[in-house]
Amino acid sequence: FETRVTVLGHLQRGGTPTAFDRVLATRFGVAGADLAAAGRFGEMVAARGTEMVGVPLSEACAEIRGVPAEIVDVATTFFG
Repeated sequence: FETRVTVLGHLQRGGTPTAFDRVLATRFGVAGADLAAAGRFGEMVAARGTEMVGVPLSEACAEIRGVPAEIVDVATTFFG
């Protein structure tokens, strides 16, 4: 099997990751490691305001959250 390294920032948004991207990714990684070290498995890290918090997966996946119609309308205007 062939494997390749992919920078997700490039894949999802395009362009070189900014300093903000790198700091945010580091904060998510540190918070995830802290959750694991605390034995808080079954949780994911979420950014709420300026805080990184653990959220139970059951809560995170409890409902489908769609994109508000007004945002879809704006995106359709610019991107078809």
